[in-house]
Amino acid sequence: MNYSNDFKHGLYRRDLIKGAAAASLGIATRAFAAPKDSGKPSKSPKSDLIQRENAKLGTRDWLLTKTRTVPGKINNILLNGRSQVIEGYCSANSVRAGEKLQIMVSANPESAFKLEVFRTGYYNGDGARLMKRFDSLKGITQPDPPVGVNYVRECQWEPSVEFEIPKDWLSGVYLGKLTAEKTGTQSYVIFIVRDDRPCDFLFQCSDLTWSAYNRWPADYSIYTPHEEGYSTIGVPSGTVSFDRPYALFTHPVNKIKKSGGSGEYLPWEFPLAFWMEQHGYDVSYISNIDTHADPDGLLRTKGFISVGHDEYWTLDMYNNVLKARDEGVNLTFFGGNSVLCVVPMLPACNGTPNRATRREGWFIPVAGEIPEEKKRNILNQPEFEPNMGPDGALLMGGRLDNQQPSGRGIGSGDWTCAMPEHWLFESTGMKKGESIKGLLGWEWHGAPAMDLPGMSIVAKGDATVNRKAVGHYSATLYDGPKNNVIFNAATIWWANGLSSPPGHVNPSRHGVTQQGPDKRVQQITHNLFKRMIA
Repeated sequence: MNYSNDFKHGLYRRDLIKGAAAASLGIATRAFAAPKDSGKPSKSPKSDLIQRENAKLGTRDWLLTKTRTVPGKINNILLNGRSQVIEGYCSANSVRAGEKLQIMVSANPESAFKLEVFRTGYYNGDGARLMKRFDSLKGITQPDPPVGVNYVRECQWEPSVEFEIPKDWLSGVYLGKLTAEKTGTQSYVIFIVRDDRPCDFLFQCSDLTWSAYNRWPADYSIYTPHEEGYSTIGVPSGTVSFDRPYALFTHPVNKIKKSGGSGEYLPWEFPLAFWMEQHGYDVSYISNIDTHADPDGLLRTKGFISVGHDEYWTLDMYNNVLKARDEGVNLTFFGGNSVLCVVPMLPACNGTPNRATRREGWFIPVAGEIPEEKKRNILNQPEFEPNMGPDGALLMGGRLDNQQPSGRGIGSGDWTCAMPEHWLFESTGMKKGESIKGLLGWEWHGAPAMDLPGMSIVAKGDATVNRKAVGHYSATLYDGPKNNVIFNAATIWWANGLSSPPGHVNPSRHGVTQQGPDKRVQQITHNLFKRMIA
């Protein structure tokens, strides 16, 4: 049979910010023998790179100690989040060793500033290593950009520093810590160093979603209800640009208040990177943009990892990861409400590719044409045709379930074992119906695609909002065509169950608090990773 064609039907969707689009559309739609787990990753060529890197001296100086955001709220829920005293952004989401990176910084009031660049990892529990330092750089106040076409706010700031990525910098997620000398106020910039080597795991950062939710300078995210009838959940949304600083992610679920400038890496993604590097897994790091633009690069790994709040994908990303699956790459989705919104990659005003995006549709099934009366509820421009993608469940195994009572994909709760005999649960001691408290949140997956080969629902239960059930989540695992596996954890908080790095604060939402690292989550992940790299 043609494996890929069997996965191709359907179009899919998301509850966007709070489910109105789902309601408006109103659309429907084993192996159990486990390998023994030593708790250590198996060897592959150059698999000791991460181990050797993490044996070097780490530091906790990467943590911000003095921050200040613009006071006040930008709506009834969210604080402003902008670090106007010192803020910046990078010229690229990811760079290779030997390439140049520019960092644009604004200081208000004007002040000399210090830039310290850290590679994040384990480093004996410190969480990062100092890689480079620039002292007494000239800091000027750079202008807020005007509102551009389709409400984009795109900075064209002068570079404050430019440097070539040294050849010995290992792939990883790098934080630039900015410190204004006049006030001591701090914030981050963030970038990824990528490589092209074969590796056991590719860790994909969810920077398209970071940008979608970024409200810098003041409520200019994909969810902003602009004038002219733009709604928070309609298409097309306003355009958002990577050429601007990341404001602090001020959604109430994020309890790490000193993380401005780092997107959403620290709350949802860093706990996985910290844990993987602690255990010496052979991992390389990429951006969403790399998944979009470099399909062949996905084939150099045994296991592709989507983690955290990975909601916004391009059609090319979907197709590239689907191709990787069909070529035998294992896939892991440690997230909830992932692969939900369809976006294009757009150029910057100066022509630089892949620097902006907007929401144009959803990866959700629709039967035939969307009725005109439904379109009116989701269209921000009357003549716009929604750009609907394939069903996300046919890639991940499950997705947002818009047929649930809330139809919104939000909710938290316990993660409950449904299949203790499965190899995934070996050495966990879990029994059927046993739960890992608070692991589910704050968004989740349901709607398992039961026709996928070897489909297993390994965990299931109720998602709740303030103790009221709002839907049924399903964590799944199915078989790829070349003895590979595809795992869907069905929760954004999976990585939070693996580790608690320095500065980390457990998330809380919908009346549920995530409980931090859990040995069962760690063992399940070891079992999964061992299977993926066998």
